[in-house]
Amino acid sequence: MAASPALQALAALSAHIGRDPLVTQAAGGNTSVKEGGRLWIKASGTWLAEADQRDIFLPVALDPLRAAIEAGDERAAKATDFVIAEANPLGLRPSVETSVHAVFPQAVVLHVHCIETVALAARADAAAAIEARLAGLGGVVSCHIPYLKPGLPLARAIAAEAGPETNVVTLGNHGLIVAAETVDEAGALLGRVSAALASPARPAPPADIGGLERLAEGSDWRLPSDPVAHDTATDPERLGIARRGTLYPDHVVFLGSAVAVLSGGETPATFVSDATVPQMLLAVPGLGVLVHRAALNGADALARAIADVAGRIDAVAELRFLTAAEESELVNWDAEIYRRALAKAARA
Repeated sequence: MAASPALQALAALSAHIGRDPLVTQAAGGNTSVKEGGRLWIKASGTWLAEADQRDIFLPVALDPLRAAIEAGDERAAKATDFVIAEANPLGLRPSVETSVHAVFPQAVVLHVHCIETVALAARADAAAAIEARLAGLGGVVSCHIPYLKPGLPLARAIAAEAGPETNVVTLGNHGLIVAAETVDEAGALLGRVSAALASPARPAPPADIGGLERLAEGSDWRLPSDPVAHDTATDPERLGIARRGTLYPDHVVFLGSAVAVLSGGETPATFVSDATVPQMLLAVPGLGVLVHRAALNGADALARAIADVAGRIDAVAELRFLTAAEESELVNWDAEIYRRALAKAARA
């Protein structure tokens, strides 16, 4: 079945924002369009960046899914029971955020892990800081939801807090959602909100690539593919933030808890983390960072993301980090186990 013009437009926009590391990282983020009683949603584990190259969308029956959410039916969490099988020949699995998209009345919903948003959403005063930035932005009706586990709990909170005119939702320690009636309107709204929330990034000293290569030789650690990732270790203020805890869910999924730091006298080959959630990003202060060779496909994008986020946070700002229980909830969640399995297969 040929994609509708709206779905084609969504695929093009999804690919565009999926290739911008300041908007989307790896398999993170999801987009959707509602038409003909169907919610076309990005499939779990797929990359927005590939939306114009492969089929990443599948349809779910919208009204039954909404009824399940309202009734407290736990089937709404996975949403697999609402997939329209005959229109899903690849057997794709709905995004973990399908229920979130369903509760919005608008036709088009974009959920992204916008760096500019996350840098504010990780603050203890996130709601006030974001409200101050969005005040006076024409055509924006916004609300802020403190951190909740992604998926159904978040969908229920949005349904309770957002009104029918709400078109911007910021998510504590998570990201940004915008909604509109057309793909073009949603894309324009995303750009305006991201710009309003933008903060300048602190400059960072250059990495010592040669020194890192020598340190990593013979170990299970490698250099990241994106050189921006090194800013986490070469900028003391970034490192001071990143080592304290985890700021958003996808860092846990792809890189484990916080950022490990190599101490004096240690080498990557001898480093052993005592964190409950295995750490896949190792900072060598003043030199740069290393990524564990066992890290999932997409880990490099998240290695850059923490440098981008921490570089936009004031070093003296009071922050809210994910708790150990919240980290454990993510890594042991069936939906994330599935997504990690796809990422592991893609890496192989």
